[in-house]
Amino acid sequence: MIVEREGAEAALDLTPLTTDIDGAFLSGDGVQQVRDAIAADRLEAVAGWECLRVGAPIARPSAVICIGMNYAAHAAESGAEPPEVPIIFLKTPNTVAGPYDEVTIPPGSTKTDWEVELGVVIGRRASYLQSADEALDHVAGFVLANDLSERDYQLAVSGGQWSKGKCAPGFNPLGPWLVTPDEVDHQKLGLRSWVNGEPRQDSDTADQIFDVATVVHHLSQYLTLEPGDLILTGTPEGVALSGRFPYLRPGDVVEVEIDGLGRQRQVMLAHERDAQSASAQ
Repeated sequence: MIVEREGAEAALDLTPLTTDIDGAFLSGDGVQQVRDAIAADRLEAVAGWECLRVGAPIARPSAVICIGMNYAAHAAESGAEPPEVPIIFLKTPNTVAGPYDEVTIPPGSTKTDWEVELGVVIGRRASYLQSADEALDHVAGFVLANDLSERDYQLAVSGGQWSKGKCAPGFNPLGPWLVTPDEVDHQKLGLRSWVNGEPRQDSDTADQIFDVATVVHHLSQYLTLEPGDLILTGTPEGVALSGRFPYLRPGDVVEVEIDGLGRQRQVMLAHERDAQSASAQ
């Protein structure tokens, strides 16, 4: 938990309240417990936190559900018409990584891509919601995500399903922060990405085809969203799939950012099989 103390940022230790930010914590009024503890000055600062690894701001969710082609311009650059209903695919929960962790490109991959996305963290069980008006009451907060994708796996050998290209280890960096709904206007957030310092994506969540409330309500008609689950709401135009930019290579640095949700940075690494092959040549 990052707060300002005596004019400087401090990280507060939440272990007196919970061992992790997970579904049980979120559904058990955990956010309000944190607010009460801060107000009562019951949480200690973590010494030297600036030198520690930053993990994902939520524990491994039971499900990661993704919305495809949810920005009209991205659908166009992908060669598709804007969808009439939300398109969904799944990432495995073990793709979740920290916001500054290195990411290994899958062995032999030539089409690994970046995707800045708004992530939605569920705070209350959502099943068969009556309307989109109920949806935001089931949202615990928002996170910045990079929905990394291997496009050859996703499209050429997918069999019509996209998840093969979405589930490599580390392909879901999250964070650095979980931000509660009262702290941001999720319908008007700028999203941006860079590769090696060069701009790639620059858009706004106002351009989403299906907004957060619509997505949560729609998903609840087909599956049960549990506390702690993560929804990735799609990426705007400006990815390598468009043909305008090269795909990622070892050594590339990817940065993604959403207003109010922080900024990430990942260094792309060669898989050990590719590295061994290169050294043998």
